Amino acid sequence: MRLLGLKTFRHGVHPPEEKSETRDLPIRQFPFAPVLAIPLSQHLGRPSRPVVRDGEKVTRGQCIAEADGDLSVPMHAPASGRIVRVAPMPSISGRMVDGIFLEPQPGSTQETLEGEPCPLEGSSPEEILRAIQDAGIVGLGGAAFPTHIKLRIPEGGSADALIINGAECEPYLTTDHRVMLEQREDVFTGIRYVLAASGAERAIIAVEANKPDAAAHLREGLPGDLPVSVEVLPVKYPQGAEKMLIGALLGRKVPPGRLPIDVHALCVNVATCAEIGRLLPHGRGIQERVVTVTGPAVRRKGNYRVPIGTPLRFLLEQVGVSDAVSRVFLGGPMMGAAASSLDISITKGTSGVVAFEASEAERTHQRVYPCIRCGYCVDACPMFLNPAQLGVLARNEEFERMAEEHDLLACFECGSCSFVCPSHIPLVQSFRMAKAAVRKARAG
Repeated sequence: MRLLGLKTFRHGVHPPEEKSETRDLPIRQFPFAPVLAIPLSQHLGRPSRPVVRDGEKVTRGQCIAEADGDLSVPMHAPASGRIVRVAPMPSISGRMVDGIFLEPQPGSTQETLEGEPCPLEGSSPEEILRAIQDAGIVGLGGAAFPTHIKLRIPEGGSADALIINGAECEPYLTTDHRVMLEQREDVFTGIRYVLAASGAERAIIAVEANKPDAAAHLREGLPGDLPVSVEVLPVKYPQGAEKMLIGALLGRKVPPGRLPIDVHALCVNVATCAEIGRLLPHGRGIQERVVTVTGPAVRRKGNYRVPIGTPLRFLLEQVGVSDAVSRVFLGGPMMGAAASSLDISITKGTSGVVAFEASEAERTHQRVYPCIRCGYCVDACPMFLNPAQLGVLARNEEFERMAEEHDLLACFECGSCSFVCPSHIPLVQSFRMAKAAVRKARAG
């Protein structure tokens, strides 16, 4: 099915971009915290299984937790040091999860243990996918879905197009922007691996128009033997959602409840692609990721390469925050989650840390009024749902009806409806709880 429009999608919103303070700041290495707290559940699927014991000495890059089945990935030591303990730790959801506490040794450097390289030439798709899993790579755009599962083509399926998602439409975040500028060769190498693993014929790097330097930099360095192009898209939220990109760039509609591979497409975040290109040639595991640290309450804003397991409290102490700091989001303010505690850690899925002062937070906690049936949420929803009607059903706890009659599960929680609602109704929060209730009921 072809979609109307030129390299964009219908509906959506235009929140303030708020990227100017970090988009020109190069990536800097973040120091090691006195103790790194590494959750064993940093991805969708089963948590990793620890393979280290209390008191054991480890080397940066060493596997400290193995994958527990196919829908799981291993964890690697972010620093050389000593395992303090394997014990429960707080997570962003507020629940306690199992984790590994690692004390970096004094003077620990960024030198990383080398593993078994996965050569691009001569490696089968299965060997590349295994190497991606062994490296612990998950979607770094925030979803944290195991990348080797995403790239595995189901029997009878095929992909003719690979989209590299560099849109980064979320306000405040500039990590993907900096990765495209500073890790261009890693991105291209990662594309070669992904094309070889998936069998896709070509790749498209999608960049929003507010990153002209990144688009130009990528185009200038395009290898002549790589079937890849760079496409610039209009600035609109949520342009970076994979279904929106597939519609805008390929003119294909992913049906409700189906996946991109069902329309012969794959979509991979650009930072994820860069990590594939950076790690696989050396057989290394992921120990750190680029994080945008910003917001009105942050003094030393920037893009930092942060060791996995860095406590949020330590990170904020290092960059400095104002005394008026009130709320801290992991990810952006549209789809990110408010931190439940400063003792939670930076994980593989943490693309940003955005700290707001009390005055800014108050604007997001305005009094909720009754729905006035204005229809703004309907005009904003990129999935063509009726958020107002869904909101009424959610208040009445008619969750199954929301799913059966009103396509609740098609909602990917972009927050566009909540953003435009003049009554300040927390629509997306209601839908998130309703979806959880539906899945729990259907699971039995």
